[in-house]
Amino acid sequence: MVGEEGAFVLGWDEVLTEEELSVTLKVLCMSEEEFKEYKEQDGWEDDSEEEENSVLSNEALSRLKTPCKKLLYESVLLTLESYGSDLKAEQDLLNNKEIYEKLSRREQQALHVRYGQKRILHQLLELV
Repeated sequence: MVGEEGAFVLGWDEVLTEEELSVTLKVLCMSEEEFKEYKEQDGWEDDSEEEENSVLSNEALSRLKTPCKKLLYESVLLTLESYGSDLKAEQDLLNNKEIYEKLSRREQQALHVRYGQKRILHQLLELV
């Protein structure tokens, strides 16, 4: 369901791997009976109409059903815990010109990437 990378891609305005996230949330939030039916049907039959309306924009994420929101929220917390530092620590490094300039170019780029990832994850926490 998640694809080869095993991750979902989030942007500032929407989920970029929306189909994978949508299906994953549906399956993980199913009852045992619903899952059995899902397996028997080899997934859902033609959901094309639903998929067209299922763009996972930030607005749509905030309207997810409570079990899906909770699952997504807990997943984001686990992802944030996997980082060695929090958002504030990254922001402090970016704001401290003296320390920032001592970092190699590669370390500076990595810092910007981590900071951006964490900001998106924190935004997602607020949405759900």
